[in-house]
This record gives sequence, C-alpha cells and structure tokens, in this order.
Amino acid sequence: MLSPGKAFAELGLRPDASATEVKAAWRRLVSHWHPDRNASALAVEKIQRINQAYRAILRAGRVADLDDPDDDDRVEPESADANTDVTPPPPPADAGAPRRSVDRTVHLTLEEASAGCTRVLQGKLVETCLTCAGGGEQVPAPTCAACQGAGTQQQRTWFGWLGSESTCATCAGSGTLRSACGVCQGAGKLSLGKYRIAVRIPHGARHGDLLQVDGSRAAGESPVDLEIRIEVAAHALFKLADDGTLHNEIPVDGFVWIANRAIKVPTLDGLQTLRLSRDRLAYVLKGQGFPTHRRGPRADHRVDIRPVFPESFSTDQNILLDQLIATHSNPGDDRADAPLRAWDAAVRTWERSRAGDAGEA
Repeated sequence: MLSPGKAFAELGLRPDASATEVKAAWRRLVSHWHPDRNASALAVEKIQRINQAYRAILRAGRVADLDDPDDDDRVEPESADANTDVTPPPPPADAGAPRRSVDRTVHLTLEEASAGCTRVLQGKLVETCLTCAGGGEQVPAPTCAACQGAGTQQQRTWFGWLGSESTCATCAGSGTLRSACGVCQGAGKLSLGKYRIAVRIPHGARHGDLLQVDGSRAAGESPVDLEIRIEVAAHALFKLADDGTLHNEIPVDGFVWIANRAIKVPTLDGLQTLRLSRDRLAYVLKGQGFPTHRRGPRADHRVDIRPVFPESFSTDQNILLDQLIATHSNPGDDRADAPLRAWDAAVRTWERSRAGDAGEA
C-alpha cells in the first residue's frame, strides 16, 4: 500500500492538502485516465494507482472530512470494483477505440521519391500533464514554512526585539516552495506508450506531399494514425520540372564530342551510355525521368551537352591540329567536304577577277 506521503504525491498534492483539494484532484485524474475516455495502454495502471492513492489517504485519516460516511463524494468511480483496485480493461481495438494522430516528416532523395521506398517510423506518444498543466510543478505550490507564506521575515536584534523585514531566503520572497509534480515527476508530460509502423512511400511522391497512414497496422504499445509530410532533397545533378521531366547539362571534352564518341550519363537508374553526335547538343532519354504524378508513368530525361575546349593548346595539340587541318582542307583530297571545295573555288575565282581588273587598269 502507498504511504500517505506518496499517496498525496500521486494525486499531485502537498501533504497538508484539504479534503476539497483531495476530492478535486481525484475527480480530475479519474476523469482524464478513465479507460473509457483514454485509449492509452497506461490508462488501466494509472487509474489503479489513483484509486490506491485516494484509499491510502482515506485509511490513514490524514484528511478528516474524507471519513464522513454521509459524504456522497466518497463513492468510487462507477467502473471500479468497490472491494478491489482493479479497473475494467479498455475496450478491444476493434470496438472503435480512438487513435491518436502524429505528424511526421520523411526526408527522401530524388531517387527514393522516384522509385518509392519503405520507411519504418517509430516514436513515443506523450501528452501534457493535466495536473500541473505542463509546468512540471506541484499545483498549488506548498506554502513556505519558514515565512508562513508571507514572503518576508522579520529580523530580531541582539535583545530579542523585532527588527526590519527582509525577503525570505527559503522561498525567495514568493511565499511558496517549488516542488515537482507528483504525477509527471516534474517532466510536465506523460508518456502514453510507443508506436512503430512500416510506411510505404509510393513512387512519384513530390516535395510537400501529405500522406495519411492508417494506424491500425501499427505495432507497439499504442495505435496511432500518421500524417506524413514528404521533403525531397535538392539533387546535385538533376533539375526536376513540374511535369516530371528531368534535365541536366553535362560538360564534355570538345574533342570527344567532335569524334562522336560515347560518354556515361547519370540517370535516376544509374549511369547510362550515350553516343554523342557532333551535330547535336540536346538528347532525350524517353521514359527515364521522374513520374508525371504519384504512382504514374515516368516522364522523359533531357540531357544537354556543352562541349569544352582548352583555352590554349599545347605544342603537341597544335601539331596534331595542323595535321588534321592539312588532311581535311587539301583541295585534291576526295574526302574534303563539298562546301569547302565550293568555297575554295569561289575564292580563287574572285582573286582572278580582281587580278584581271587590276591589269586592265
């Protein structure tokens, strides 16, 4: 059985609380923790402790008015057995017991949001202690015994005469003593149990989306519904358009681009080989973008190529360039492009006409 001191603390009261304060605290706590109103797994145990504390104070005779047989307020709660401390268990989960709702934020990469993923969310359920209104201190606060609640003390002189008043050092002038709430032990909050639930994030979830999760699938001490806010981190390589199109600009070696070589392009599915063509700077990868909408098909991925050439060439590069120019611009070379041959012919004709005009003059 609880000692009277612990019984008062269990009800969140000071040891010299009156009968009215005891009854009010008991009624308040029973109303809050009654299993018919509170779906917490701790409700049954808590209501038992509240009843035990009330009976401990009653049997100890610490508050005389509680012993009055004519006091109708002495009756136990209707759901409690008058001969035991056992309170009926809460209704089963399928009887429509209320579940609490918890807001959570899930952080995803762009790849996770595109493909979908599963996250296991777990945590603790807490609520504000009603006894102390979340302050963590006993209410009402115990009166300071040193100053009898006055907040000041009179100093006595050497001859026993009363001197000037000074602030009470024990309570710092408040007249009351700060004491931890006996219900929440000074925390200001009460633990209602734990929850754990695996949540499937659908593919195509966007930044800012809100997902509702039914808590009936949750494991743990307390069923809980979840409202999940999706946050998708900015990607270092891709830009996402509203229609799901992905875009990235890739700098490539200008000589690789001229030579129509292949490069590795990052996509949401990993690196992919892309064959370059020197007549193209933009490429479209069909169906390899982000989903157009949640659980929808994927959009396209656009790749823009930016050829990069050195600002100055080395000696070896200049020699190679001269050789390349010579092989490509030789008028007698059948491999020369037709536009170049036509241009060279036009220039020679123009030079001859100018030379003829100068001779006639």
